Amino acid sequence: MKTKHYNVFVIGSGIAGQTAAKACVEAGLTVAISDKREFGGTCSTRGCDPKKVLIQFADLMQNSKQLESLGIKKTPKVKWKAVQKFKKSFTKPVPVNTEKTLKALGIDLYHQSPKFKNENELVVEGKTISADTFVIATGYVPRDLEFKGADLLKTSDTILKLKKIPKSAIFIGSGYVGMEFCFMLSTMGCNVTMIEEGERALTQFDAFLVEKLTKVLEKNGVEFIFNATPTKVEKLKKNKKLTYEKGGKTKTVKARKIFNTAGRVPAIDMLDLVNANIKADETGVLVNDFMQSVSHKKVYACGDVSSKSLPLTPLSGLQGYIAGYNIVHGNKKEFKDPLVPSVVFTKPQLASVGYSEEEAKSRYKKVSVYKGDALNWYNAKKENAEAYAYKILVNERTQKIVGAHLLSSQANETINIFATAINNDMTVGDFKQMIFTYPSYANDLKSMLKDED
Repeated sequence: MKTKHYNVFVIGSGIAGQTAAKACVEAGLTVAISDKREFGGTCSTRGCDPKKVLIQFADLMQNSKQLESLGIKKTPKVKWKAVQKFKKSFTKPVPVNTEKTLKALGIDLYHQSPKFKNENELVVEGKTISADTFVIATGYVPRDLEFKGADLLKTSDTILKLKKIPKSAIFIGSGYVGMEFCFMLSTMGCNVTMIEEGERALTQFDAFLVEKLTKVLEKNGVEFIFNATPTKVEKLKKNKKLTYEKGGKTKTVKARKIFNTAGRVPAIDMLDLVNANIKADETGVLVNDFMQSVSHKKVYACGDVSSKSLPLTPLSGLQGYIAGYNIVHGNKKEFKDPLVPSVVFTKPQLASVGYSEEEAKSRYKKVSVYKGDALNWYNAKKENAEAYAYKILVNERTQKIVGAHLLSSQANETINIFATAINNDMTVGDFKQMIFTYPSYANDLKSMLKDED
């Protein structure tokens, strides 16, 4: 069988893979791209975008509940089938439009996950393909859990396609995905249990704020079981039963659905990387600052699957651009970790940018910690919020803001203001001189810098 050759072969059609592929084909290189699933990547088809469409309806219900005794006569009912139809209006066109765009650029498409045959070739759709350069942009996949009955667990893909809200659900893992969807389902009337092996939820976020968020979700009906290790899942007539160990005792809990939200890992298992001498570990394909494999100079990796990434779409696009640029022009552009804000889209939202308190105190001799509960502030009181809090970190010597952590209904937007401040080396004095609209959550940010903890 004749081997087909390309200048560049890209594995993965998300924003990272698309960006790299477009940069290469626009430079006159022959390019192909493959994906084992629908084209378009996780974020736009089964991740961030559809998730936010669904969660906004839970936000509406939560807002109504908060105002129920203050003028709202009745909490609205949600027509879930209509919500899913609305969500599909965003997700359904993505694969077709993505393929159409890539084909128009002259990029060949393959609908399968390839396997590396050696350092210069791979096999896809039964064909042997060689390339001058390979780009791995396969993203993340749910982490496999290894206990009896784990194959009965569902993932976030199932949540996004639910035909109806289940009467009960169990989540295993309290990271971003687990917390966001347990908020959504519990607000919609589902009886939710959260199982977590650690001592608390969202370990990458500030503990002071996470505790407040956890209490809000508990009030919403979520039962949190911490320090619990799942050991078995069994299928019953209507429910599924989870067995777990906690404090040396074996316990069980039942629900209609059990979801694996125990994190995501780089999608590399199907690629046979060892055949091509491509080094990887639990962080992904090991790359240098040029997004080039440390063990195979003809391979680049970008987006979530690279060892230098975080699971954030804007970062994937940036890395895809850098990989594409370096393939075309030689290794001239380096990836430098940008300041990246992150958000958990619960209600209230939890957002963070810059250093944590522990990181700040390890880097600077003295750190001013501005920390507080803002439930008695105007913006919280007018919406009858259940939580509103903050922690801002400042290098005491320079008075520069170095970290910000927010818990509020508008945290996904207001955290960007602190990101701008940190990127521009703003001091507390600089920040407090800025004029924002009033009464707004943005204006509250200045008040957060008044009383040091």
